[in-house]
Amino acid sequence: MVFSSLYFISFFLPLNLFFYFFMPSIKAKNIEMLVFSLIFYSWGGPRYLLLLMGMVFIAWFSSLQIARRENQRKRKGWMIAGCVGLVVILGVFKYLTFILTNIQAVVPVFPAVPQIVLPIGISFYTFQLLSYVVDVYRREVQAQRKYWMLLLYAGLFHQCIAGPIVRYEHVANELENRSVKLSMLGNGIRRFFVGLAKKAILANSCASIADSLLPASAQELSGVPAAGLWMGSLLFMLQIYLDFSAYSDMAIGMGQMIGLNYEENFRYPYMAVSIKDFWSRWHMTLSTFFRDYVYIPLGGSRLSKLLNIRNLFVVWLLTGFWHGASWNYVLWGLYFFVFLLVERAFLGKALKKLPSIFGHFYALVVVYFGWILFRSENLSNIPVILKGMFGGNENGFMDMQTEILLKNNIFFIVFAILACTPLFKAGKELLLKWYSRRGRIAYPVYAGQVVLVLLLWGLSVLALVGNSYNPFLYFQF
Repeated sequence: MVFSSLYFISFFLPLNLFFYFFMPSIKAKNIEMLVFSLIFYSWGGPRYLLLLMGMVFIAWFSSLQIARRENQRKRKGWMIAGCVGLVVILGVFKYLTFILTNIQAVVPVFPAVPQIVLPIGISFYTFQLLSYVVDVYRREVQAQRKYWMLLLYAGLFHQCIAGPIVRYEHVANELENRSVKLSMLGNGIRRFFVGLAKKAILANSCASIADSLLPASAQELSGVPAAGLWMGSLLFMLQIYLDFSAYSDMAIGMGQMIGLNYEENFRYPYMAVSIKDFWSRWHMTLSTFFRDYVYIPLGGSRLSKLLNIRNLFVVWLLTGFWHGASWNYVLWGLYFFVFLLVERAFLGKALKKLPSIFGHFYALVVVYFGWILFRSENLSNIPVILKGMFGGNENGFMDMQTEILLKNNIFFIVFAILACTPLFKAGKELLLKWYSRRGRIAYPVYAGQVVLVLLLWGLSVLALVGNSYNPFLYFQF
């Protein structure tokens, strides 16, 4: 089950909220949320639920042992044991097939490689449990003595599938004691439906166009005209942001509906003026996780220049691997590692002396080509795309099919680009300021938000019913 499904938005979520608000106490509300979360997670198969429960048990038990001991050596031993247990399980399910496949490529006599199905959300809830165990060891949070409460934290259906990575310290108090104001409920509903529309209408439509312009095989790619490759890569760049941020918007919105405040995960990353700035805006909970639990424990920037480079290399190698068990993700992570090193060496200082437009253009170009690496699980596609962008495949600049596709979607593409900027948010804030300066209550703005939610709901349902729905197709050249 995914958030952007008709079943979820028309049955599961309304039923969850209906029962939630009739529960008489926080404990009852938490039990209700746990039951719905376990149903949600077991939708893809009960065995994945057992895996989640087992990993939560490892974190729960090891953290209790840490909390019961004063001896630092024993505390550290239980922390290492808990973290190793979680990482090994993640490694088996996410990376074992990849590792064995690469060994088999070198050693052909190696036995057949098992195809292990990747459990939904395992990367996200594993990182949450790792942060919890380490924070208990650091005495930054109290160990949770109730197993079912830790299971609720890790398995809460809002964020266990696609993030954000929620640290226990940020929600520990709210899990035990929270309330929901009407304004918070309204903001949560609006945020959820904005995210739903970003996914169902914008991201899915971007994906449809990108897939038609960037086929999977290198042979088909070599025949795509240069304009098609450039626009296909742009549409994938838009899709990846709209898709990832949509799930975070929906998770944050659902959290607000029941009084939980999750951290922001995206802050208009395509407005960045450097690669360092980009990564302070993109998937922020993942960036801070690697900073606090990998980079700083390795010594951060306090060590020599060479060791600092080593620390950055480890972080970006792991960042690449975290996104997927494929060499293109490793290249993608190391690609950004190189640019961050260059910025540290001299480019960052140079960009600060120039107007921000230069830094913005540089960041967009670097990120744009980075997404080509991210998309190309077949590494042979990368040189084909790059050559084809400059006519190196004798593929020409434009053909009739590509021209028609781009003309039919030009208004949609412009809107999708604007949706990646703070333009619409800034417009709403300007209206609210305008009303506040005149001492008026901004009823038209609030009414407009209600209309917006209803409109987004309707368009999203149309998109989900028809698998894809692009209202901009009514505006064509």
